Amino acid sequence: MSLLLKARQVVGWVARRGLTTNEVKSYPSPQARTKPLEGLTTQQVIDREATYGAHNYKPLPVAICRAEGVYMWDVEGKRYYDFLSAYSAVNQGHCHPRILQALHNQASTLTLTSRAFYNNVLGEFEEYITSLLGYDKVLPMNTGVEGGETACKLSRKWGYQVKGIPKDQAKIIFVQNNFWGRTLAAVSSSSDPEAYGEYGPYLPGFSLIPYDDLPALEAAVSDPTVAAFMVEPIQGEAGVVVPADGYLKGIRELCSRHNVLWIADEVQTGLARTGRRLAVDHENVKPDILILGKALSGGVYPVSAVLASDEVMMCIKPGQHGSTYGGNPLGCKVGLAALQVMEEEKLAENAEKMGILLRSELSKLPKDVVSVVRGRGLLNAIVINKKFDAWQVCLRLRDNGLLAKPTHGDIIRFAPPLCITKEQIEECSDIIKRTILSF
Repeated sequence: MSLLLKARQVVGWVARRGLTTNEVKSYPSPQARTKPLEGLTTQQVIDREATYGAHNYKPLPVAICRAEGVYMWDVEGKRYYDFLSAYSAVNQGHCHPRILQALHNQASTLTLTSRAFYNNVLGEFEEYITSLLGYDKVLPMNTGVEGGETACKLSRKWGYQVKGIPKDQAKIIFVQNNFWGRTLAAVSSSSDPEAYGEYGPYLPGFSLIPYDDLPALEAAVSDPTVAAFMVEPIQGEAGVVVPADGYLKGIRELCSRHNVLWIADEVQTGLARTGRRLAVDHENVKPDILILGKALSGGVYPVSAVLASDEVMMCIKPGQHGSTYGGNPLGCKVGLAALQVMEEEKLAENAEKMGILLRSELSKLPKDVVSVVRGRGLLNAIVINKKFDAWQVCLRLRDNGLLAKPTHGDIIRFAPPLCITKEQIEECSDIIKRTILSF
């Protein structure tokens, strides 16, 4: 190939991607693009994602290449405290050796059969999780949003087959500022224009009421065509909004009285995050349908689950719902190990103690800077004065060795892995206080 032809190929490659001269220096030649790049800088990592990836996220500008426990390291070798925990997917801590060992052992034996055949692992997982959480049946899936979709389908089936709702009239009630994913069903139930904008037409049969409003719930569930009410016990994406005491008990009483299924979305709040095994345990109530995800994976391999009674779960028959990967042997062994680590390492108890300490320390910040400190366990948030930019605060936290993300403009979530120690909480509290006061 002539040098002229090679030059034209490179020019065409650059033009098609709209790269600047500096960006071109960060990339290999077209011929070498499939080879792994070593020694990348943070900016090179960011530039490459911007060039080849969809722009559907706005990550904090830090490029992580390694993690362990409560720590993460960037490509330049700087260490950070992780105060997001992959949105509570790594409750057990990054790269927990027991979960990794379960992954490795199963991956070298059997990874996937689909549900076309039985396998020797699924039943073990099903027996453990249903016994642990007190449900008759579990339907395993892969992601949290698949769990939400499953719960909606289950409740509609139950509504028609058990409650006797007329065909195609079943309704599901949601609350404002809910968040359970990005599928069309999830955005159809959203009140956030960023989530649902320009994705219509939307799924029918969904309606919204205010969160933490029992009179509004009673009015909604009085409709005999309502099959279910789906709600997060604590709203995570909305900014760790904790309802008033008695709200969960009120939900249970109203749903029971009106023969409506209560779906608890515990994808983010479940599995020890709030200082209890489940967030609903704070009021000792049991939902009809429970959705789990995130930490059920231990941050290693996507696993989600929907748990319910026989009356609800057995409404779905063979061929009516499923997933090729749902309940796969690899995911089951990972999920089983993740649950056992949660129980045996007493992560809920530690989350309760460390959460009290963290909120106590953050409450010492001036009220004109941090107006609200709220949360349960190690799912916490601060609301900062709007004259400060939460994004800039998170950038400065990054500079000081702690990673967190803002939500809804003036709210910053703090949710470290649940294995964090008292000494680490005190050090992190000092970083947060020092950073915020520097503004």
